[in-house]
Amino acid sequence: MDRLRLAYSPCPNDTSIFHAWVHGLIPGAPGVEEKLEDIDGLNELARHGEADVIKVSMHAFAHLWDRYALVHSGGALGRGCGPLVVAREDSWLRPAPSIREAAALAHQLRRARVAIPGALTTAALLLGLFSDGLPETTVMPFDRIMPAVASGTVDAGVIIHEGRFTFGSYGLRRLVDLGEWWEETTGLPIPLGGIVISRTLDPKLQSAVERAIRASVEYALSHPEESLSYVREHSQEMDPAVCKAHIDLYVNEFTLDYGAEGEAAIRRLLGVAAEVGVVPGSTKSLFWDK
Repeated sequence: MDRLRLAYSPCPNDTSIFHAWVHGLIPGAPGVEEKLEDIDGLNELARHGEADVIKVSMHAFAHLWDRYALVHSGGALGRGCGPLVVAREDSWLRPAPSIREAAALAHQLRRARVAIPGALTTAALLLGLFSDGLPETTVMPFDRIMPAVASGTVDAGVIIHEGRFTFGSYGLRRLVDLGEWWEETTGLPIPLGGIVISRTLDPKLQSAVERAIRASVEYALSHPEESLSYVREHSQEMDPAVCKAHIDLYVNEFTLDYGAEGEAAIRRLLGVAAEVGVVPGSTKSLFWDK
């Protein structure tokens, strides 16, 4: 294989993470041909087997477990970085006064029209777990959700990425932080997405990919200025301050390696989803090397 098919999102965390690898700055790394899509598009690419190494939501991974395995680096997992449910300031939906008092909001959401960034996103999975059943949903690109909520096209929206920093500018208010709900309920960080690799690749190549991703993350952390032009090329409409905040939030110690806590969080999320019948179970190993 001359070049691997690598796919990830145009979001600042992913472009900063993969900048060094795709620009030939990692000695000995496998050659790649990159493709950038939003998370819903990435999940679809993986579902059809159209990438060798790809960023997917953890929700989607649960449906791809038999064909793809996680690598230890490059994932989106942490604390204080989960999706938010937002509505207009004048909405009939009332914010949860606290995570421990969220039952009323969960009941309200089951009667609402809610925009989600993809049926197989972790945001959609968390919404269904929080509401004890997925409400009436409309799938749309994540960057169209806040305008749709603001215009009244939908009652609420589940926002991800930089939406955490900008929803107030659309006249919206937070109803609940689904990541905070998960963290308080489980005591674990929230696993949003991960880099997966095709199980059909030769183990030596899988190992080389693992090393390349880790080295690329290390490069991003130690040379943050070098990837700025590449990051901005794919986030042209994003304010530089928001772009930096995005990277600072989503590129963290878990991005370098999930570690024991990160792995426990992933297993908990997939286990809970399987228990309620949202995703299938699997006897395959979680990671490519286990």
